[in-house]
Amino acid sequence: IGETGLDHFRTREPEGWAIQERSFRAHIDLARRLGLALVIHDRDAHDDVVRVLLDEHAGAGLPEVVVFHCFSGDADLARLAADHGWYVSFAGTLTFTNARDLHAAAPVVPRDRILVETDAPYLTPTPHRGRVNASYLVPLTVRRLAELRGVELATLCDDLAANTRRAFGD
Repeated sequence: IGETGLDHFRTREPEGWAIQERSFRAHIDLARRLGLALVIHDRDAHDDVVRVLLDEHAGAGLPEVVVFHCFSGDADLARLAADHGWYVSFAGTLTFTNARDLHAAAPVVPRDRILVETDAPYLTPTPHRGRVNASYLVPLTVRRLAELRGVELATLCDDLAANTRRAFGD
C-alpha cells in the first residue's frame, strides 16, 4: 500500500498535515489487514512519520513489511528503522555529492533491510542529474551504495534481490 505517508514540504499548513495523518493511518491499517507492504513517502516529516508508525505499532500493529521509500533521513533514522525491522530504500539522491546524511546512513542499514529504487522520473543519479530518471540508471545508485557500504558489488546485488523478493514477493 503506498506510496503513502506525510509530506510537510508540499503541504505546510497544520490542517493539511492532520488530513495526511488520517490518510496515512488508514493506509497503515489497510496494509496490515491485507498483509501487504507499506511503502512510505516521508518528505520533511521524519519525526511525525516515526511518531505515527510507533503509535500504530503500539495499537493495532504495523504490516509485516514497512519500506521507507526514497529514504531521505540520516544515520539516526536509518538505525531506528533497522531497530524496528523496517526496510530503507535508496534512490538516485545517494549519488549526490552534497547528500552527506544519506552517505552516513547507507552503511548503518543491515544488509537484509536495504533496497534501491529509481523514484523515476525524479532524482536522477549523478552524472545524469537534471535529466529524466529511468530504471536503466539504477546501477549508478547501486554502485554508489556498494562504495559507501564497503562491499563487493555482486554481494550487494544478491542482497538487494533477496530483500526485494522478501519485501514484495517474486
